[in-house]
Amino acid sequence: QVQLVESGGGLVQAGGSLRLSCAASGRTFNSYTMGWVRQAPGKEREFVAAITWILGRTYYADSVKERFTITRDNAKNTVYLQMNSLEPEDTAIYYCAAHMAAGSIPYKPSQYDYWGQGTQVTVSS
Repeated sequence: QVQLVESGGGLVQAGGSLRLSCAASGRTFNSYTMGWVRQAPGKEREFVAAITWILGRTYYADSVKERFTITRDNAKNTVYLQMNSLEPEDTAIYYCAAHMAAGSIPYKPSQYDYWGQGTQVTVSS
């Protein structure tokens, strides 16, 4: 079993920054890809960013490239999402998620096996 706990959400003005954290516990994560997925009101969940646990390879949605950065701290079993130049369109619940299968990049929310409870990010204009 895997437990994921997000923190760091909040209210910020457009152009501001936030850093989300995801603390993972339970099974070892060496073969996992960790990701961030968001869901805006009235919309489906969408992929934001992902990082492979061992090599640290990163992948981003086009809408957040150059603004968001995903990183991980293996010693702390924690994944971060640094969000800069935030826009009102970034307002959503942000979920941390874990993808167990090796050899595939989880661009689709349905590919994730474990989920955190989510943290709200609100960007005011």
